[in-house]
Amino acid sequence: MTDPVIRTLDDSTADLFDTLPDPLRLAETHRLTRHRADWKRVALRDGRVIARAAWWGRPEDSEPLLVNWLDVAEGEEEAGAALLRGAPWQVDELELDLPAGWRDVPAQRAAARTRFDAARGAGYELLAERYTYRWTPECGLPDRPGRLVFTPEPDDSVFLGILRDISSATLDAHARRAIAKGGVERAAQEDLEFFHWFPSPRAWWQIARTPGGEPVGIHIPARNPSGPCVGFIGVLPAQRGHGYAYDLLVECTRFLVEQGARAIGAATDQGNFPMAAHFTRAGYPVVRERVNFFVPTAADAERPAGSAALGG
Repeated sequence: MTDPVIRTLDDSTADLFDTLPDPLRLAETHRLTRHRADWKRVALRDGRVIARAAWWGRPEDSEPLLVNWLDVAEGEEEAGAALLRGAPWQVDELELDLPAGWRDVPAQRAAARTRFDAARGAGYELLAERYTYRWTPECGLPDRPGRLVFTPEPDDSVFLGILRDISSATLDAHARRAIAKGGVERAAQEDLEFFHWFPSPRAWWQIARTPGGEPVGIHIPARNPSGPCVGFIGVLPAQRGHGYAYDLLVECTRFLVEQGARAIGAATDQGNFPMAAHFTRAGYPVVRERVNFFVPTAADAERPAGSAALGG
């Protein structure tokens, strides 16, 4: 058996990327995602593609931010790992998108396992497993509970202060890793910068308060490159235990619908059981699952383990 040949693609060879079977339906998932041809790589054996990966970044980025497409033929885990290890862009996160309920379908479970092994062979470790949701009008529009008052807030420093408090007791694995690397202040600042990246109006951001004026949390209705989405839902630690995250989610949903949304994307860690329950109650079906891997650093030694284990 000949050794694999690894190639970075360009516009003239981009069609090679589409020659590998797609048992996890990644092409469907990424139909609205824009990948640069020169941020795609393939591994070939005897002229046949046996592994492929695509790196993603925002239009303004000079280098990609993460790997968000990885396919590896059965038995070619080492070729997939080599494809990642030898890339000219060493990003520290890899995102694998999977069909909902993939563990229950033997062919999908085997395909996912091959990709997990390739990622681990390249030095990646599990960060989190996530549910991804897609609300449409057929799901029904949830009624507002009416317990909170929602208002815009133009001052970023107010949002930053609330984000700081929310981050201090978060269940989100990405946020906990950011805190381990740079502290609560830096993690909150990174969240704020991410919200500003959304190509949707800053005026959409809202603070939730009790009728008496006590801050409860924030919600960020947003649009990303794929369309309207729940950008962020966060409840202050002192206000938890009352189910307020559901109120924020309903308001976020209804706000986006009032802005013309006909479909709304969202995601949460599978280990965040309260938020997953709120999405179910609000009528958001799980449409895909996502597994996030990361390249560990010294700061990650103190980070709590990923929110879910990858079982059979």
